[in-house]
Amino acid sequence: MDKIIIAGISGHSKVLIDIIENENKYEIVGLTDKFYSEGTKVLGYPVLGRDEDIPKIVKSYSIIGGLVGAGDNWLRYNISMKIQKIDANFKFVKTVHPSAQIGKNVKIEDGTVVMAGVCVNPCSSIGRFCILNTNSTLDHDSVMDDFSSLAPRVSTGGNCKVGSYSAISIGAVLSHGIYVGEHSIVGAGSTVLSNIESFSVAYGTPTKVIRERKKGDKYL
Repeated sequence: MDKIIIAGISGHSKVLIDIIENENKYEIVGLTDKFYSEGTKVLGYPVLGRDEDIPKIVKSYSIIGGLVGAGDNWLRYNISMKIQKIDANFKFVKTVHPSAQIGKNVKIEDGTVVMAGVCVNPCSSIGRFCILNTNSTLDHDSVMDDFSSLAPRVSTGGNCKVGSYSAISIGAVLSHGIYVGEHSIVGAGSTVLSNIESFSVAYGTPTKVIRERKKGDKYL
């Protein structure tokens, strides 16, 4: 079984541990984080050092790669870019909880996490470093671009597209054929009946754009 590490300690990384253990495809050796001392345990797994130590850790433990433990899309991007600069050979893997239902002809790229109870219907495409959170659904022929995310219980109709770095918050619903531009946020419980432009914050039923946002603005 290939050995991996998780970069970053957060609530999201704890969920990653659970998914990886249940999938039983990779062996977790430990985690890296700059805020926790080496040897600190997270759900039984030790902190092995900081991100800067990854080349040494990879060599010492025969690690093939790993995942980024950050729920924020922009933060996940920055950590992944940092790791690639530190170790160009580091392989980002994907993990899918066994309870997830993945339809035919679905494409899931590396770095992506599919959590418990997720349903992805046929002919959908999920980019790199995406998150499909607990009990979210992505209907047929839909697209999630790199570093985008669906929060718990998000539901999309068919032929939807979520742009890069955009986040659809807890319990939101996207009607059939909806496009959400890049770096946008759809608020919790919203019902989206028309397209959302890039760099927008939108919420409500029906959803309205409330204000613009900048790249990297916090939303978690």
